[in-house]
Amino acid sequence: MEYKALTNVLNHFPIEEKIVEIAPIGNGHINDTYGITVDTPQGHERKYILQRINDQIFEDVETLQSNIFAVTDHIRQHLERKGAADVARRVLTFIPTKEGKNYAIVKDGKWRLCYFIKGSKSYENVSPQLAYFAGKAFGEFHSMLSDLPEGVLGETIPNFHNMSFRLQQFRDAVSEDKAGRVSEVKDLIEEIEQRAEAMTLQERLFQEGALKLRTNHCDTKVNNILFDEDTDEVLCVIDLDTVMPGFVLSDIGDFIRTAVNSGEEDDENLANIQVDMPVFESYIRGYMEQAKDFLTPVEIKLLPYGGRLLTYMQTVRFLTDYINGDTYYKTYKPKHNLIRTKAQFDFLRKLEQKQEEMDHFMTNWL
Repeated sequence: MEYKALTNVLNHFPIEEKIVEIAPIGNGHINDTYGITVDTPQGHERKYILQRINDQIFEDVETLQSNIFAVTDHIRQHLERKGAADVARRVLTFIPTKEGKNYAIVKDGKWRLCYFIKGSKSYENVSPQLAYFAGKAFGEFHSMLSDLPEGVLGETIPNFHNMSFRLQQFRDAVSEDKAGRVSEVKDLIEEIEQRAEAMTLQERLFQEGALKLRTNHCDTKVNNILFDEDTDEVLCVIDLDTVMPGFVLSDIGDFIRTAVNSGEEDDENLANIQVDMPVFESYIRGYMEQAKDFLTPVEIKLLPYGGRLLTYMQTVRFLTDYINGDTYYKTYKPKHNLIRTKAQFDFLRKLEQKQEEMDHFMTNWL
C-alpha cells in the first residue's frame, strides 16, 4: 500500500510525532499489518502497529474491536491491582481514533492502531520448556478474564468451535456431494459418524449446566505469545481477533492439536505424527499453575478430551471442504484437503491411544 495512503489512515489517530518509517511486517494471512516508527519530541523512537482488519472474515468489526478493548482493559486493571511491573509490556494497548472510536473507517477499509511492545519476540516451534511457559501464559490469560461479566463479549465468528454446527455442515456436504467425492471418502465419513455423539459432549454438558462459558482466545498457538527478547520471560498473549465466549476445553484442545503433534498439519508421512507427551505434560503443568483456582473439576478432568475434540473438529472441517470441492481453505497441491484430513485423523487416533495416560495425568489436580 502506498505511503501516502497509509499516512492518511494514520491521520485518523492522535499521533502528532514525525513519522520516520512505515513498513509491512509479519506473515499473517488475514490482516494487513504495518510497523510505524515515529520520532518523539524527546528524540526517542517509538513504534506502533497499524492493521487493516479483514472484514471479509470478520464481518462484525464493531463486535471484534469492542471485544478487544474490553479484554485488554480488563487485563490491564488486573495487572495494575496486583502491582505488576511494566504493565505496558504485559498487555496490548490499542489507541482510539481522534473521534474516540475503536477503529477508523476509510475508503479502503477498517483500521486499528496499537503500541508496539518493545524488546519482544515470538516462537514458532515448541519444546517442553516453551510449552510450560505457553501454558502459564494462556492460564494467566484465562484466569485474569475469568471474572469478566457475562454478556460483555460477542461472537466474532459465530459457531466457530461449535461441534454440532460443524457436523451439520459436514452432513450437508455429504448429502449434496457437489464435487462428486463422497464415494472416495466413505471410510472417513464412517469414522467421523462413529465418533459424532462422543464429540458433541461439550455442547451437551453446557446444556445440562455442567460446563461454563469462559472468555476464550480461540487461537492458542505458541506464536501468539510474546516473550522478552533478553530473558525469555512471558510478556503477553496477542492476536485477539477471535477472543469471544467459549469453553476452556476448546482453547486447551487447540494447543494440543497444534503443539503436541510432532508432525505437520498436512503431513503425508503418517509415521511423523506422534503424541509428544513431554510437551503435553509441560503445557498442562504451566497452565494449571495459573488456572487451577477458577476451573471446575469437570473442566480439569476433560482437558485432554479438548485435544481430541479440536483434532476431530479440524478433521471434519478439512473433509467437509474436500467434499465441497475445496471452497474454503487454500490448497497448494492436489487433494491437499484430503491429505490434511488424513493427517488430522491419524493424530486423533493416536490421541485416543493416549487417552488413559493423559486422563491419569490430570488426577494430579483433581
